[in-house]
Amino acid sequence: MKYITLILACALAFAASAARGQSLDAFKRRLAEPTAGSALFDPARVTVCEHGDAARVVAEAAKSAQRLSYKGYRVCIFFDNGPDARSGAMAAKQLFEETFPGTKVYMVYESPWFSVSVGNCLSAEEAVILKGRVAQKFPKAFLKNETLALDELLD
Repeated sequence: MKYITLILACALAFAASAARGQSLDAFKRRLAEPTAGSALFDPARVTVCEHGDAARVVAEAAKSAQRLSYKGYRVCIFFDNGPDARSGAMAAKQLFEETFPGTKVYMVYESPWFSVSVGNCLSAEEAVILKGRVAQKFPKAFLKNETLALDELLD
């Protein structure tokens, strides 16, 4: 019986010391101690230096990123979800490009709708004028709000 108690006590002591080695504090201490290889060299250091203009440049970039799109208008000349909607949209786009060669045309598929819209108008008045120009060829044309990307406006 004494022999079993002694073995059990030794096993508990060994388990307790192993558990202590796995605690978070012991892990942090072990990480903080240099290893044998790193003692031969200088300890690693990280130095962070911020350039004087870095904060200003990042703030300006964030502001300009917010202005890469504008609220505007386009004239929708085709809007359908029927079985022939794709061919109708392509025909409307081709007819518009032939009739009004200087105006941008956008064909979009947003399930289940095909739409063809034209122009990059920043004001409603500009969009109404464009709608008046296209009304003879596309009598069902209507205005719609769009978010216009900056690169679309520059083209």
